[in-house]
Amino acid sequence: MIEMKVLGIALDANNNNIPIVVLVDEKRKRVLPIWVGFFEAQSILLALEHIPVPRPLSHDLMCDIINKLEGKVTYIYISTLKENTYYAKINLKKGNQNLEIDSRPSDAIAVALRENVAIFVSEPIINMASKPKQPIDEEEVKRFKEKLKDLSPRDFYE
Repeated sequence: MIEMKVLGIALDANNNNIPIVVLVDEKRKRVLPIWVGFFEAQSILLALEHIPVPRPLSHDLMCDIINKLEGKVTYIYISTLKENTYYAKINLKKGNQNLEIDSRPSDAIAVALRENVAIFVSEPIINMASKPKQPIDEEEVKRFKEKLKDLSPRDFYE
């Protein structure tokens, strides 16, 4: 397992501006792009930037439930890549019991950022899907931030 951090969010200009969570290893030599949904990207970005919201988002709710049930998120693990789909696990501890919850990587990352726990990726995924680190395209960041300006907290609620 390799520990990684969220470097940021980018938009895939070649694919309808689908958001990409960019993970980077501790030595900042490899990046791992993970395509996610727009709302998941927003949730990750809000957690990454510590932006408060007036009402809990789904990932805030997940963390609150875990904590109220006296569980603790210990780390998340992006474990598998099958047919261009990543699979992840959220690892919890409740008392003496260790639990592993199946998750989408985007949900696991959003939870990890809220709970301030490590994000691990399996070595085979790093070897197969990561790329040497390149500078973030500032134009992509600018476009994403412009889209975020058009949003309000009400956009997150039904």
